[in-house]
Amino acid sequence: MMKTLVACALSALMLTTAAAQERFITVASTTSTQDSGLFSHLLPLFKAKTGIEVKVIAQGTGQALDTGRRGDADVLFVHAKPQEEEFVAQGFGIERFDVMYNDFVLIGPASDPAGIKGGKDIAAALTKIQSQGAAFVSRGDKSGTHAAELALWKEAGVDLAAKRGPWYREIGQGMGAALNTAKAMEAYVLADRGTWISFKNKEGLSVAIEGDRRLFNQYGVIMVNPAKHSWVKTEPGKAFMDYLLSAEGQSAIASYKIEGQQLFFPNAKR
Repeated sequence: MMKTLVACALSALMLTTAAAQERFITVASTTSTQDSGLFSHLLPLFKAKTGIEVKVIAQGTGQALDTGRRGDADVLFVHAKPQEEEFVAQGFGIERFDVMYNDFVLIGPASDPAGIKGGKDIAAALTKIQSQGAAFVSRGDKSGTHAAELALWKEAGVDLAAKRGPWYREIGQGMGAALNTAKAMEAYVLADRGTWISFKNKEGLSVAIEGDRRLFNQYGVIMVNPAKHSWVKTEPGKAFMDYLLSAEGQSAIASYKIEGQQLFFPNAKR
């Protein structure tokens, strides 16, 4: 009888532990949602509402999509829409939804060696940076920001393969590291506005170019397809997506501010 009771107790404990372990999801997300402090604001609100813990893998969007392809995340929260749509079209994701947006800004040194500060034409600014050989730092990490930067060089008519030189430095790191490198090198760098606002080491750097419609920065959320990876936690993952897209989640995104500045603007259409 005692052995039976002990066995039942152990079985119940194992079931409880297994259930507790299932109350978390893994989200692969762009570094900007982490570095900006947005997740520190959102995730406690989501956990208080649902009891579900979110473990974040913060990496460039390209790496996050690869993480999803391997099934090492349940949900992706990223910002490179063409790549995201391709991910879904290839069957790795179930569906993609817009969540929020902000914009990119071109950051530069106070000395402004390319003479571009205050303009609104990002293509013209990049053309001047290249033609004058002014230092430019690229994340070079296949992130959403890196993809946007490469698209902007193309828009500017600058063939990086032919024009790249000592002035252009790829670092293969995240946004915070890129901003710190730009500060040390007195270089220009493309940054998402959310990370720039939250960046603490701004001395000597400022916004050089902003306001061009081509600097629009859309974020999306995707559930990884459990048909590809049976271990994907569909139910809690869907709960996280539903929260982001709900009126409550959208309001929480809008309410996140630093020194009175709103970092992200909700625009879910679901």
